[in-house]
Amino acid sequence: MKGRVVVLDQWKGRDAAALVVDGRLEDLWIDPPGDDGLQPGAILRGVVDRPVKGQGGVFVKLPGGMGFLRQVSGLAPGQRVIVQVTGAAEDGKAVPVSLRVLFKSQLAIVTPGAPGLNVSRRIKDEDTRAALQALAAEAMQGAAADHGLILRSACEGASDAEIGDDIAAMRDLAAAVMADLSGGPELLVEAPGAHDLAWRDWSDPAPDAVEQGRGVFDAMEVPAMIDALRRPEVELPGGGGMVIEPTRALVAVDVNTGADGSPAAGLKANIAAARDLPRQLRLRGLGGQVTVDFAPMPKKDRGTLEQVLRAAFKGEGAETTLAGWTPLGCFELQRKRDRLPLEALL
Repeated sequence: MKGRVVVLDQWKGRDAAALVVDGRLEDLWIDPPGDDGLQPGAILRGVVDRPVKGQGGVFVKLPGGMGFLRQVSGLAPGQRVIVQVTGAAEDGKAVPVSLRVLFKSQLAIVTPGAPGLNVSRRIKDEDTRAALQALAAEAMQGAAADHGLILRSACEGASDAEIGDDIAAMRDLAAAVMADLSGGPELLVEAPGAHDLAWRDWSDPAPDAVEQGRGVFDAMEVPAMIDALRRPEVELPGGGGMVIEPTRALVAVDVNTGADGSPAAGLKANIAAARDLPRQLRLRGLGGQVTVDFAPMPKKDRGTLEQVLRAAFKGEGAETTLAGWTPLGCFELQRKRDRLPLEALL
């Protein structure tokens, strides 16, 4: 099926959602097995434990585990804090959490500790922006002084009533949760499930179709697309390929030209790999340090390849830092672990 299609189904008894664009899988959410409440997006009350020497942070006691907070200023052992899980925990390590808590809906984001009323920059029409600013100011009356608001780009196609109701729900939830500092470690707001994330994050641009129900994954050939992600080999346009292999220390990516032996084969394969790399890392749930061994090419072409990489990662939701070339000719980048690895989900 052509166009942008959101597919809502189940995977082995768990809710799952796939975003398919022109027949290609672009994003995937699957509810984790045996959810312990410490999934990305969950909001919890924790108790500050002890500082971690040399790492500039503290451990935080959470329900069912420990969190790691990269902040020590103003915190004391035994202090209760409201935190949000910001990523997937590595094996044997504490769950990453942050004091910067975000209350997200499809249309609005309430930001405790970051005051101000903001409208998504993707909304360009000045009259629309002014109307949304006025609506936001009215809907946030009575909110805590340090609670801010961001109106998402999906507001452009929503009614005033829908936007107002969405803001009010997030405003009231934020007020209740941020004031709930009595007691021990507790889960206050569950992480959004796969279907919730699909409605929340894939609504802009609006999908051309939403397929929902049992069997729609099979009808859209989603299982075959998932199976392809479980293989390290990735075929690239033009005959080249890359191999993506996660290790305990990093994600290794090797790019090759295939059967093409022309002088331009290296740059062509590398550009194709750079364009597809963000999608592959996102779908496979891979993050941390990523080291790419690109196919051989003249050094003069590195600038061109870096421009392609920057453009490819520009729209990614997960924070990514392009570190650059190593002395041995590999390219390194750092991608935030914003979700569980696909293999852990499957």
